[in-house]
Amino acid sequence: MRNGDIWAFEDGGEIRGDVNGSGVVLGVDGGATSTVCVCMPLLALLSAHKLPDPLPVLARAVSGCSNQNSVGESAAWNTLEKVMAEALSKSGSNRSAVRAVCLGVSGVNSSTDQERILKWIRDIFPSHVKLYVRNDAVAALASGTMGKLHGCVLIAGTGCIAYGFAEDGREARAAGAGPVLGDWGSGYGIAAQALTAVIRAHDGRGMQTMLTNSILKALDLSSPDELIGWTYADPSWARIAALVPEVVSCAEAGDQIANEILVNAVQELALCVKAVVQKLCLCGEDGNSSFPVVMVGGVLEANKSWDIGKEVIKYIQTSYPAVHPIKPQVEPAVGAALLAWNYLMKESEERCLR
Repeated sequence: MRNGDIWAFEDGGEIRGDVNGSGVVLGVDGGATSTVCVCMPLLALLSAHKLPDPLPVLARAVSGCSNQNSVGESAAWNTLEKVMAEALSKSGSNRSAVRAVCLGVSGVNSSTDQERILKWIRDIFPSHVKLYVRNDAVAALASGTMGKLHGCVLIAGTGCIAYGFAEDGREARAAGAGPVLGDWGSGYGIAAQALTAVIRAHDGRGMQTMLTNSILKALDLSSPDELIGWTYADPSWARIAALVPEVVSCAEAGDQIANEILVNAVQELALCVKAVVQKLCLCGEDGNSSFPVVMVGGVLEANKSWDIGKEVIKYIQTSYPAVHPIKPQVEPAVGAALLAWNYLMKESEERCLR
């Protein structure tokens, strides 16, 4: 058994979370900033003709980044294992009570990525546990549609991605390849452009901008020259993306450069959604069919007068007026747990039909 200290809580003690012997499901939302795991009782989901409201969450655990492209495979996997163990411990359950696990993890971009994580997680859980690994965008979509995989999700936090499903099960995605490969609508992309603008203004290649004083003050630096050392001392995505509020504040104050950065981000994010809609024909043959777009991530939260999420929807509506924006009522980790439940039920139904 690996990481024995993480699972030490399983040595003895009552399993309170295994309600009436039905077991539990785990849902994990693993991103470039944080990783969340929720533990939910399977019985409560099975016993209702429709999902209970509110959804029963036995426990919730939070840890750091689990994007292997950002922090490396070993650190990412350690975070995932730690957060699952903590959620089970808090719920009074252990691994023998788990019936299914769904990991929605950023950085899962291919079947090879999925298989590598599946191989790793199979060594952690007993053989009876059903295991599912998807990109975190799939869990985010499920959080807005309460487990149904149809429509499109747009995530814009530290990173960004658009991911969609057609009614027939076809999938498509746009962006999500990381900042080096052009995710400029992301929090990292917005902040990196702002840092670049400060350096360009300082050395004479660009216009003067309020971003200079705003960012230097936020970082407690005295000169743009110090930004170079600050940036490369720890170029983690989340650390850079944390500067987005400074960009929004400067744009609201009338700074042209900051405003252009945000306008470009809106166009990039809308383009991501449009690409997915076109690939899957979510708008129907006439282009007027309604479809959901689930909006997730800190960049899209409407906490400022310069509302990036609202502007993205307005931009999408110019091409698809019937788009139906959804702000999830549950977090993506709960969406992942609902996916685990749905996958489990589907497999059970298929066995019954054999």
